[in-house]
Amino acid sequence: MADADGGKRVCGMPEKVQLHVAMLLLQFGYAGFHVVSRTALNMGTSKLVYSVYRNIIALILLFPFAYFLEKKERPTMKFSFLVQFFVLALCGITANQGFYLLGLDHTSPTFASAIQNSVPAITFAMAAALRIEKVRLDRQDGIAKVAGTLACVGGATVITLYKGPPIFDRASTTALNSAAPAFMAEGKNWKLGCVYLIGHCLSWSGWLVLQKPVLKKYPARLSVTSFTCFFGLLQFLIIAAFIERDSDAWSFHSTGELFAIFYAGFVASGIAFSVQIWCIDRGGPVFVAVYQPVQTLVVAIMASIVLGEKFYLGSIIGAVFIVLGLYLVLWGKSQERIFATEEASIVSSSCVHDGLRPSAASLKASSNLAQPLLPSSISESA
Repeated sequence: MADADGGKRVCGMPEKVQLHVAMLLLQFGYAGFHVVSRTALNMGTSKLVYSVYRNIIALILLFPFAYFLEKKERPTMKFSFLVQFFVLALCGITANQGFYLLGLDHTSPTFASAIQNSVPAITFAMAAALRIEKVRLDRQDGIAKVAGTLACVGGATVITLYKGPPIFDRASTTALNSAAPAFMAEGKNWKLGCVYLIGHCLSWSGWLVLQKPVLKKYPARLSVTSFTCFFGLLQFLIIAAFIERDSDAWSFHSTGELFAIFYAGFVASGIAFSVQIWCIDRGGPVFVAVYQPVQTLVVAIMASIVLGEKFYLGSIIGAVFIVLGLYLVLWGKSQERIFATEEASIVSSSCVHDGLRPSAASLKASSNLAQPLLPSSISESA
């Protein structure tokens, strides 16, 4: 985490305080995205149209920064890179955002936010299965990561299979929002929505795992994100050409729809992206991930006030397991870095003592452990 005394001060605040304030504001921004997206669906906005417009706005915002800031970092474009960007877009934009909106349409903003806490654990499981990340069951960090992954899987299973009775129902005590019954409208299937959101988390995690080899060969993160967004937009347009042929669906019918789309593109994919990058750079990926459950709490409050959302026992139990699993994985990852630093220090001291230089292979483990659990552009995944 950044040092409170060493960073630049803004309005008299040390950098450490700036990081905490930025992360809290970031969670409010993402929480607003969940609620705004649900409101847009309640108004009848097409899921495909919503995704297309959102990615157009995001691309317009990201492209200039990628073009001017990474001129020296971008390698020569090859066809193989374009194929990899296309696959990243298929997984990280099209499947990710598509499953999210389908799941949100059948469930609720709070549930969608809660289940996203399982992404770091799912990412770890995928990386371990593909042998990208090693699992040391003879150490505390390995046991913690496995236990955290199992807790997240258990929480997602509870939420999917057990809805339970409503614990809190603001809609029954107030008539502030006529859209509140939309959560229980005809044609909505809670279990199907859960399956869609699990698909959303799987595609998000797959996108994180696939990014690593791409960024090794193409180390320009903003450019990779921009190309991914571009190909995701093309894929959504191709799908829309076959499915969303009603020209009326592409027009704005209210200022509410227009606000929702601009919020998704400008705030969730633009401002939040920049803040997220800065926080990861200054505070580290674990610091950023620790704040993820705060978003779920803020979403719950917002959704209750704005949409009259109900809270069910199964969702609360599952969310507790998922958040517990998240922190176990993050703690395990943090301990793993400590072990790696100690091992690298021992190897380096041993080599210096013997008059040798530490080899790259001896330090490889520690460098591999620095990979983030969360994307630097998490906003593109929601």
